[in-house]
Amino acid sequence: MHDLAYFRNNFEQVAARLATRSNPPNLDRFRELDARRRSAITQAEQLKAKANEQSSEIGKQKKAGGDTTALQEQVRALKTEIAELDRQKDAIDAEFQELLAGIPNVPHESVPVGKDAEDNLEVRRVGDPRKFDFEPKAHWDLGPELGILDLERATKITGARFALYWDMGAKLERALVNFMLDTHTREHGYTEVLPPFLVNSASLFGTGQLPKFKDDQFKCEGHDFWLIPTAEVPVTNIYRDETLDADALPVKLVAYTPCFRSEAGSYGRDVRGIIRQHQFQKVELVKFARPDQSYQELDKLTDDAEDILRRLGLPFRTVTLCTGDMGFSSAKTYDIEVWLPGQNAYKEISSCSNYEAFQARRASIRMRSGKKSEFAHTLNGSGLAIGRTWVAIVENYQQKDGTVVIPPALRPYLNEEVIRPRKL
Repeated sequence: MHDLAYFRNNFEQVAARLATRSNPPNLDRFRELDARRRSAITQAEQLKAKANEQSSEIGKQKKAGGDTTALQEQVRALKTEIAELDRQKDAIDAEFQELLAGIPNVPHESVPVGKDAEDNLEVRRVGDPRKFDFEPKAHWDLGPELGILDLERATKITGARFALYWDMGAKLERALVNFMLDTHTREHGYTEVLPPFLVNSASLFGTGQLPKFKDDQFKCEGHDFWLIPTAEVPVTNIYRDETLDADALPVKLVAYTPCFRSEAGSYGRDVRGIIRQHQFQKVELVKFARPDQSYQELDKLTDDAEDILRRLGLPFRTVTLCTGDMGFSSAKTYDIEVWLPGQNAYKEISSCSNYEAFQARRASIRMRSGKKSEFAHTLNGSGLAIGRTWVAIVENYQQKDGTVVIPPALRPYLNEEVIRPRKL
């Protein structure tokens, strides 16, 4: 959500930056509403001045014993007209707020201008992709052969884009959850929370999923409950309508949750395997920061997410998303992409974003320092997506004999060193 006064006073600058986004918003309606609002205010002020003059004249004529009936009638008519203009202004302000709710965040000045993912800027690359002495397999072949991934039965149970994990496949998923939570709480200083997996409409509005992305969500029929698309939603809304102590910031929270997405508009993308699912698990990092520190905190959050990949020995690269590839609510985003040898490509495994005050304004999350109160900055990022990390381990650590070596960092959680084939 935007600050209406700032948006209006810096319209040309804001409009120019928003124009670099994909599907940039049409701001003609804003101009029209702004002109109508200014006209209503000007007319109301002029009528108020006239009413004041006539009221003063009424007082003078009454003292002189004159008849003020006509003047009083004129003042009543002016007040009626003023009230109507004030009503129009309030209605326009309400329409302004609805309009602003559908306008994406303004990209930070450091975000490169571009049209799509091809224009993203690589920041760093860590680790070299492994050179195999055999043709590496994709996880959708390797998983069933190992007897740890069953997509056919998942489709029977529910439908497409769901997964069923068996034995070491399920244990690997659980081990990754515990490993990530332990690393972020013990090594990176986050506080673990376990939020509800259902949220109300106000929560989804606060983080920017509603109203614009309603079709991307799963709603419970007959209730104001929605399945969460990410832990970002419930965790950010922990402090909705609250004021934080600025001296206590940053607040750093980590949460494991399942995530549910309809993937509307993504048909045909990553249809094989478990890269793009309707249900998946994720460990999410969320921060509440002071505005003057939020970009430092974004760099730290991104490093915390990258650290999981470093500990697991997985090659990755980090890119800055260009203006045309950014999410709706973000002011700046780093995508971390892990190397998947079975697909010979880097695939996103985490998006780390600074939303500045965009979400905080929608959710009314403020911070106070002394007598000064202002909106906090919110940040979040996957730390990491569990299913995609599972894929990265299976594909990167596969062996010629069909087994998968378990990364040393995970062995204490599994009490095993190798995943061996088993029958489904």
